[in-house]
Amino acid sequence: MITLLDYGAGNVRSVRNAVEKLGGTLNMVTRPEDILSAEKILFPGVGNYENMIQVLNRKGYMAPLREYLASNRPFFGICLGMQALFQGSEEDLSNNESIGFFEGRVERFKTKLSVPHMGWNGIHLRQDSPLMDRIDTDARFYFVHSFHLIPHDPAVVLTTTTYDYEFASAVQQGNIIGTQFHPEKSGKQGMQLLENFIRLPDFTPRGRVDVPGCGLSKRIIACLDVRSNDQGDLVVTKGDQYDVREKPGDGDRGSVRNLGKPVDLARRYYEEGADEITFLNITGFRDFPLEDMPMIQVLEQTSKNVFVPLTIGGGIRDYTDANGRNYTALEVASRYFRSGADKISIGSDAVHVAKAFVETGKKTGKSAIEEISRVYGAQAVVISIDPKRVYVATRQGAAGHHVIKTDIPGPNGERFCWYQCTVQGGRTAMDLDAVTLAHACEALGAGEILLNCIDRDGTKAGYDLELIQAVKQAVTIPVIASSGAGSPAHFSEVFEHTGADAALAAGIFHRKEVPIAAVKSIWTITASRFAGCRDSEPAKRRPPYFFSSKAIGIFTHMPAGMPPDVPGSNRQSATAISAARSREAWPLDASTRTCSAPPFSLTNTMSRTVPLCPRRRAFPGYRGGGFSL
Repeated sequence: MITLLDYGAGNVRSVRNAVEKLGGTLNMVTRPEDILSAEKILFPGVGNYENMIQVLNRKGYMAPLREYLASNRPFFGICLGMQALFQGSEEDLSNNESIGFFEGRVERFKTKLSVPHMGWNGIHLRQDSPLMDRIDTDARFYFVHSFHLIPHDPAVVLTTTTYDYEFASAVQQGNIIGTQFHPEKSGKQGMQLLENFIRLPDFTPRGRVDVPGCGLSKRIIACLDVRSNDQGDLVVTKGDQYDVREKPGDGDRGSVRNLGKPVDLARRYYEEGADEITFLNITGFRDFPLEDMPMIQVLEQTSKNVFVPLTIGGGIRDYTDANGRNYTALEVASRYFRSGADKISIGSDAVHVAKAFVETGKKTGKSAIEEISRVYGAQAVVISIDPKRVYVATRQGAAGHHVIKTDIPGPNGERFCWYQCTVQGGRTAMDLDAVTLAHACEALGAGEILLNCIDRDGTKAGYDLELIQAVKQAVTIPVIASSGAGSPAHFSEVFEHTGADAALAAGIFHRKEVPIAAVKSIWTITASRFAGCRDSEPAKRRPPYFFSSKAIGIFTHMPAGMPPDVPGSNRQSATAISAARSREAWPLDASTRTCSAPPFSLTNTMSRTVPLCPRRRAFPGYRGGGFSL
């Protein structure tokens, strides 16, 4: 029996769904006595540290938690649930009393990299814990946090992770365990870790170890635009420059494009290896009672079988339903979080809030961005920006806006442009540029930017690199590139040239024009060049994979000159070198993400025979597996 400590913040549904899917049974904490009678406690924490500590004190949970921990019964704290085990945090300005089981404090990342640290990163194992049994050494787990632990006693560190510098990403003493990463959002490896906690009776470490892992990867996000079709059914659709209706000659003139059911497609993308799933509700449902919002059912059903982060956008605002009931944006967001969402995305409302903030220079403390960020943390708030290019003749041609010099001339040869924000699905232009909007929203408390581009939407011409680079340079929070992806090479291009933290696509995934595995493969090697990779120095000499967009799923080319592998490594660069020399094409089975190349030995550039690893032949990029170099 697992006792779940739910103090009322964030997406606890995913933890509950994961435990139940693994066959575990749950008992919910409703009073302090439930803590003392528990056999095992699972404490997931999401959001703001100060808010969490205040709730724990108010509900009288502090004393029974300390007594339970002192008994050395199994305890697993996730994210804030781990941070609460220490003596305090920089995020708590009120100096509330924390649990204090471990000595040490929680501090904000001090780095020039994007904060929050958001995405899939590896772990360096420091203790031989039964909790980590059957976890791959190159496994990646999902992190989303702005603050990290600084424990006083290094002996309690279970794992470390590198994000610019090394930090404690998990701790353990006896049966008391905490992880900064979210196993319930970390796919197969995370589910295995949770299964270990459910099944095993004792977690006492067997000794010290030193097992390095892999580094940070870039995120590939599958996006589902969801709306009602003309028959009233919820469908996934895709627009061309935001027009989601069929054109003459496409068969069913004027109807909404129907590319599938949202729950089914989300599960498919999870199984294919997507790092995150984003739902964008592009139907208003403006007068629905909150409990009847169709996207709530979509989230509840999806979260039963999809164990990666889920984002929901559309309708996160104050509104009044048909019965005259008023709802705040915070109430709407809270309901979505309780239904399975990990992040919410705000679009048009963010433009209006940011515009007022830019004009007055004052925060109200009452905007949706500020309120949701204060309760659930900045990492839970994504700002979706829908800009379009506006060309001008000179850099001074758009006073008050961020103008850039462009390599893509305008219709009259203009060499300068700015990116005008829009609202209402791109239908209404606003006197605000995308760079200013992103910067203002970060100041208001947002934790991530989803950067679309109306001009590139549905074109398959590639991402607007100039737009992404301009916004990325203006903010310190993560930026998701969106709009225009048409081939795996476009993803590699946007990561290489802009430093985007993630890339999102929709239509090419819906229509199966490009498998997610092929997209992830193209940057498996080059991703190690970015922050957080332990072997970043040798990786700088490693060229990327290349794929033919006309032969999706075929490994067609790898440039020669790859450096030799370290003896004993399972990263078989010799395989890539041989393939580059022979130009062999190895078919990819997209359903199993495996390559049909048979096991054999190859000779690399140093004339050393290196056997192809027979136990792992998963295609590179799928959760760090395969022939990654």
